[in-house]
Amino acid sequence: MNTRQFAIAALAVFLPLTLQPAIAATKMVTMYKYKGCECCDKWAKHLEALGFTVKTELRDDLTPIKQQAGVPQELGSCHTALIDGYAFEGHVPADLVVKVLKDKPKIAGLAVPGMPLGSPGMEVPAAQKQAYRVMAFSRTSAPTIYAQR
Repeated sequence: MNTRQFAIAALAVFLPLTLQPAIAATKMVTMYKYKGCECCDKWAKHLEALGFTVKTELRDDLTPIKQQAGVPQELGSCHTALIDGYAFEGHVPADLVVKVLKDKPKIAGLAVPGMPLGSPGMEVPAAQKQAYRVMAFSRTSAPTIYAQR
């Protein structure tokens, strides 16, 4: 492989990675959460570190927002974020948020049910981290595993 071919191959691999912050920097996030929930604020900072702008709305009841966004009850968590027509329920990793916004899959959103230790916003020492699944959901079919962490 000559130098030019190597440069083209390197661009093909690394250019999409450099565009991810640009995607995030243009995105406004509305995060609905319960008053006093600090892990939600930590998750918002996780997104902001990648360039998202997060607006927080406090609610006594998130049920109507979750229902309107199509979040299945069994995938519920402590906060719901809406970005470009997608719902992100709970502690979804920011890289997967960026992937959905870039790829635009035909889903309603992603969810990390519950509050698994070690997920973004629920940071703990490595020995205490829990494996967890990131679920994709739609309005017309059963949730599926999108990623495992």
